[in-house]
Amino acid sequence: MKLIIQIPCYNEAATLPHTLQALPRSLPGVDDIEILIIDDGSTDETSAVAREQGVDHILRLPYHMGLASGFRAGLDACVQYGADIIVNTDADNQYVAEDIRRLIEPILNENAQLVIGDRQVASLEHFSVWKRGLQRLGSWVVAQAAGFPVPDATSGFRAFSREMAMRTLVLSRYSYTLETIIQAGAHQVPVKFVPVRTNPNTRPSRLMRSTTHYLRQSIPTILRAYVMYQPLKVFSLIGTLFVLIGLIPAVRFLILRYILDQGSGNIQSLIFSAVMLILGIQIYLIGLVADIIAFNRKMLEDQNYRLKCLEFEQKNHQK
Repeated sequence: MKLIIQIPCYNEAATLPHTLQALPRSLPGVDDIEILIIDDGSTDETSAVAREQGVDHILRLPYHMGLASGFRAGLDACVQYGADIIVNTDADNQYVAEDIRRLIEPILNENAQLVIGDRQVASLEHFSVWKRGLQRLGSWVVAQAAGFPVPDATSGFRAFSREMAMRTLVLSRYSYTLETIIQAGAHQVPVKFVPVRTNPNTRPSRLMRSTTHYLRQSIPTILRAYVMYQPLKVFSLIGTLFVLIGLIPAVRFLILRYILDQGSGNIQSLIFSAVMLILGIQIYLIGLVADIIAFNRKMLEDQNYRLKCLEFEQKNHQK
């Protein structure tokens, strides 16, 4: 059983040594532990420091592509290096490395394919009251999209089985945390949350520069992921809203015309009703088309997964 710990890095030369030194060298149920550094186009000595620290693999991206791209590249590399389990952690030593044992246990016991470290954000002292509330709200929204309880949606401390890593598809350029949870829910992947500890901050968060920045980046990601995996539900809801808005003036017109006998007026209500009903029906039809496209995308995802499996098997056979 091989575990690869991947660490996406961008200008982390100062914090990386302490993070690497804290990582476990052996764990129950694991035969081999390797470390992969994803250098996301750093302009400092991140790669050199990683090399000096004796990491097993260094993946250097050609330029700064963002956390989501680095995470995705890391998963692909870990699979190619033969990982059975992949743990993703931060380069700033935010998470207590000893808790990697907790992360991988559900995968070793075959109870989950994705395990997420729950920081218990409601009790984190270094989070402001506003930030704690925002984290809880965001986790609730993601839970509605994913279809299962999500206590900590933005935690980057995660463990993936090899199969889950090969199935994971990240399209966002901002972050992978929200999208992968919604994707796991759509594919009905067994997901577990385990309590983990955090270390004191070593630097300000680069992902959440401000509340406005976080909302501006996260809301489109959640909406895009939800629409991508549940298009019929989303468009049906919107279409129903338009139909209901259209029915109100239609009912009003019929009451005034045939029950209260108020003559031939109120034609404007009837026109507005017709427009809303037509829009509602069109949105329903758009939902059907989007659902067909989503079905085709799922087939492509399955083909992509099968291709990765064949590549993995072929590489192992060559060895």
